[in-house]
Formats: sequence, C-alpha cells, structure tokens
Amino acid sequence: MSYQDTVEQLYALGHELAATPSHKFDLAYVRAMLEAMGHPERRFPSVLIAGTNGKGSTAATLASILRVAGYKTGLYSSPHLVRINERIRVNGEQISDAEFGAIHARVEQTAQQLLAQGKLPWHPSFFEMLTVMAFEYFASVGIEIAVLEVGMGGRLDATNVVDPVIAVIADISLDHQNYLGNTIAEIAREKAGIIHRNGLVVTLPQHPQANDVIGHAVLEAEARAVSAAQYVPPVSPGAAIYYAGHAPPIAGRNRYPLTVMGEEIEVDSPLAGRHQLRNIALAIATAEELGHFGFKVTAKQIEQGIRETRWPGRFQVLPPSAKTHEHEMVLDVAHNPAGAWALRSALSESFGERELTLVFAAMRDKAIQEIADVLFPIAEQVVLTHVNNPRAATTAELLQAASRTGATMYTEDTVAAALAKAHELARPEGVVVVTGSIFLVGETMAEIGIEAD
Repeated sequence: MSYQDTVEQLYALGHELAATPSHKFDLAYVRAMLEAMGHPERRFPSVLIAGTNGKGSTAATLASILRVAGYKTGLYSSPHLVRINERIRVNGEQISDAEFGAIHARVEQTAQQLLAQGKLPWHPSFFEMLTVMAFEYFASVGIEIAVLEVGMGGRLDATNVVDPVIAVIADISLDHQNYLGNTIAEIAREKAGIIHRNGLVVTLPQHPQANDVIGHAVLEAEARAVSAAQYVPPVSPGAAIYYAGHAPPIAGRNRYPLTVMGEEIEVDSPLAGRHQLRNIALAIATAEELGHFGFKVTAKQIEQGIRETRWPGRFQVLPPSAKTHEHEMVLDVAHNPAGAWALRSALSESFGERELTLVFAAMRDKAIQEIADVLFPIAEQVVLTHVNNPRAATTAELLQAASRTGATMYTEDTVAAALAKAHELARPEGVVVVTGSIFLVGETMAEIGIEAD
C-alpha cells in the first residue's frame, strides 16, 4: 500500500471526534491493541500533557529542551497543520512516509487480527490508530523519553494508557463541551484524569473551579503537585524594571530574564503573547522535575531549548513576501473564546493601532459567536471562508453567528480566494490575521508554501 493510500485509509475512519452511541471512548480497546503488539508504550518513559489551551506549546517547548539536553525525544501531538506525519516526531524530525506506511501496516494487521478473534468490537478510531502507531514507532527507534500531548480531555484519551513519570495540566477553559462537560469543573475532571496514583503533576494556579478539581484529584491519587508559578515572569505595568537592561521585545517572540535552578537565563521564545509565558513556565518546571528521574537538564540547555522551539501556527508572524503575500501576516490557531482573548491581547501588544484584516473559518461545533464577539470588533474587515473539513461551518453559518458584531464582513468559498481578498482589502501598512481553526491555518500554510517544521 502506498503512503497516500495509507493516509486515505486512516481518514476513512472519520475525523478525530467521530463517535456514535455505539462507539464510546474506552481505553480497554487501546490497551488490547498495545498488549497484542507487546506493549510498546512501556519501553520508554513518558510525560503526558493535558489542557484546553497551551498543551501543544508546552509539549513542543519541553521536547525541544530535552532534545538539546541530548536525549532522543519523541513528540506526539495533534492535530496536524499540513501533513499527518507532523504528529509523530523524533528529535524534531517527522516520521518519514515510508516509516509511516510500515508502522501503519503493522498496527492495521493487529487490529484486523483482534477483530477476527472478537477481542475488539469495532475497528480502532483514527486517533486510536495514530496513538498506537506513535508508541510503536517510538519503541522501534529507541527513544529515551516521549512527550505526549493529550488529544482531548484526558481521562479517556487514548494517550492515557501510559503511566507517565510526570503529568502536566495546562490552562483549562470551555471547549468540546459536547464531550467533556458544560462547566470548567466538569472539563477539569476529565483533564485531571491523567493524574495517576502516587504520580507527579506539574500545573499552575488558574480558574478557581479548575484549581479545586485538580487539588482534589491530587489528594485522591496521593500524588505530588508542583507549581510552575516561579517561572512565570511579572506582567503588571510596574514590571518594567524587571526587564531593564535586557534585549527589547520584538513582534513574534517572548523575551525576558529568568532565574532557573539558581542561574539567570534569557528566555527568547518564538511562542509570542502573554499566554505563552505560562506554557513556557510549565515546560521549564517539568524539565527541572525530570532531573529527579534521571533526565538531567542544565539551565543553559533550557535556555537553548526554548530558543530553538518550533511550533508553527501559534501567533506566527510572517514578513511580507513578494511571491506569496504582500502584507505582514499572523497565523494563529485560536479556536475557542480563551484562545481568542489570548490572540486579541497578543495583537494589541505586538501591533498597537495598525489596521487588521481578519481571515476567519471555524468548525461548526465551536463557540463561533463568542469568538467573533472577541476578535471581529478589533478588525477593519473580516473575510469569512470555509475549510476542507466535514465539521467546518459554512460561510452562511459564520455570517449568522457573527451578525451582532457589526463587523464589515466578506465571504469567499475557498481559503485561496479568502487570502487574495484579504490582501486586496488591506492597506499597505495593514496586517492580515488568519485565525479561527487549525485547519484554516494549515490550508493557509500549504497555500503560501510554508512548511510545518
């Protein structure tokens, strides 16, 4: 089977959140697959990271730190921007097409055998297949440690079959309510499901409901909690003295001094925006705690790992290009109200009063009205479009959801047409901001020829 046939076979299983009443999320079936394959997930230690926003940024930063420290590091993340291979990486390199096909063949053969033996009630889902494939690949190439981003929730997520050396919980907000619950507390209970008995969890103070749930989960599991708060720099108006004498901030990066393990370092991260300060802090605290498990990391390696982090599509600032886009652009995967507020803050901080033209698409099951209420008022105009995904909202649905914002809106049927319209509308000094869905950012990157590496 060719690589393309393999990818199409996986997509034929349905999107990541495809679930019917007869197909419930259940870790027993993932465990059955892994048992039949000799438990590849037990052949390396793991860090498991959950959260509504920031878990991917935290995972990418931590993986970069561990790679710089000399450890062969696997990174499993989701969803992807351009190519499915992005989800499975070792030392920053995506799994090759040939390896992807070969690993899939082994996992698919196991699934078919278990189905024939009656040990599986139905074929594993898209995400379950990819998770097992990641574990099998990591084991086959002999990684020393894996950094695993939870797909959705935590308690019943396919990644939660591992027994992590450290669990990390990033910021929790409302998203995926159809699956996880309608309140912060209900969603936090699902996220806190990655805290295992006698385990270690790294987190930060956040919404009171989330704090309460996480605290109770730690007590019930007799786990140990570590706060990353010491690694979050001050952001109040009076904090300017903290940054005196250090490199000035630039659009598209976070720069600040920080004391780590008794040594001052210069944090210089490509992950911009105040919200990323918390994700970077979680990665630093986790890296420090991993020293107790034999993964020694120095302050300078943390500094270099942060600087070399690659995590495209997260407030990614692109200078104008004569070939593909005439205006400065920002790509950001904000897809829920909390992400929209974070993007709005970062845009204000980085671009001040410059005119913004928004290109926007979203999934039908997202809080489109709330996201539009946050972002559309700061834009001079908004171009609505539709991405190639069965969950995507139509431009008519987007128009209706955003009607009360009073924004000047245009519609285009394709991402390519939407980008062209945005550049046509924007003034020479304006900024084109592409946001609302990771799938929109991915299609934009493919359209203008940017790699997701």
